[in-house]
Amino acid sequence: MTSVREVVVTGLGATTPLGGDVASTWAAALAGQSGARTLENDWAERYEIPVTFAAQIKVKPEDVLARPEIKRMDPSTQYAMIATREAWADAGSPEIDGDRLGAVVSSGIGGIWTTLDGWDTLKERGARRMLPMTVPMLMPNSAVAYVSLEIGARAGAHALVSACASGAEAIGYGVDMIRAGRADIVVAGGTEATIHPMPIAAFAASRTLSLRNDDPQGASRPYDVDRDGFVIGEGAGIVVLESAEHAAARGARVYARIGGVGLSSDAYHITSPDPEGRGQVAAMTRALGEAGAQARDVVHVNAHATSTKVGDLTETRSIRTVLGDDADHVLLSATKSMTGHLLGGAGALETIFTVKAVHERLAPPTINVAQPDPELQVPLVRDVPAELPAGDIAAINNSFGFGGHNVALVVTNV
Repeated sequence: MTSVREVVVTGLGATTPLGGDVASTWAAALAGQSGARTLENDWAERYEIPVTFAAQIKVKPEDVLARPEIKRMDPSTQYAMIATREAWADAGSPEIDGDRLGAVVSSGIGGIWTTLDGWDTLKERGARRMLPMTVPMLMPNSAVAYVSLEIGARAGAHALVSACASGAEAIGYGVDMIRAGRADIVVAGGTEATIHPMPIAAFAASRTLSLRNDDPQGASRPYDVDRDGFVIGEGAGIVVLESAEHAAARGARVYARIGGVGLSSDAYHITSPDPEGRGQVAAMTRALGEAGAQARDVVHVNAHATSTKVGDLTETRSIRTVLGDDADHVLLSATKSMTGHLLGGAGALETIFTVKAVHERLAPPTINVAQPDPELQVPLVRDVPAELPAGDIAAINNSFGFGGHNVALVVTNV
């Protein structure tokens, strides 16, 4: 019987509403800072949009990328490139045959700015004024295509789309590529750039966005009895995945191990989770089984927790179902309270948070929870970080998406 290849994380990169890299983002998260701000534009007035705030990235791409790159990339691709370059450098810019190097970078929506700007150009100025690069900029695989060009990845360049679970599923697919022997290193993660009037108006119409215009930084409040929806965010998270033997052979610094990947689908409703959480339970159970971990090994969960009335509690009930009484000893973090919801980039950024939590033995806080919902099923880390125990530990990162997509990743220490 062939043994399963162990997959470790050797590089991290991000650009987020909390900071332009992983170090500043993590520091802001530990400090309990919010990245939500009132938007400095007239969208709400011009289009009668009821939401006036969002969690925009803190460092603008034009401060990081060259002007020619800005012109030929949609913002979602720009974010992915910034995060990729940081992650690749953090991994030591490994020398590797491109045939053994893969890339999996996902987006839930893709190049929406390019798509909508292109339509405006066509309507207002005609077909002759369309940019020749419009299609390569708007296509959902644009980010991973540019990432593969950047690092020379020839083992495969993939862009999975599973709404808000996209970034986590990309990392899971990268793990599978290494386990299957297709690659020794895979750059994986997610990106999103949807702070545009149309997506904001669309999410507002679905009544999933918070309407706390007078308190943007306090608007994302998962598990609070007064939660009223999520705060839309943007950014990218990228990890460098590597087979343990390859990392050891080159003397790489290892953050943690991705021990298990659990995938499932609800087949219940296009936007609402199965109220019994069967798909979520299946994903977490499969990930733990693949990692060879028991419920008692789990000390931390980074929850999907978007601040919706139904979704938050369904997830905690699912965690309780999977872990049983051991859930009493789990430290639950809901980092969207600080970053907002990065949609297709959320699962990737939250995987980075989970890796950092395991590596540093520190669970980030959940902010804005003044009155915890009495139906909350798991102990919540509130306002300040909480220490994780010594020894061998496991943590779960949950990501769920419209369409009933469920992804659970189990991260363990090495």
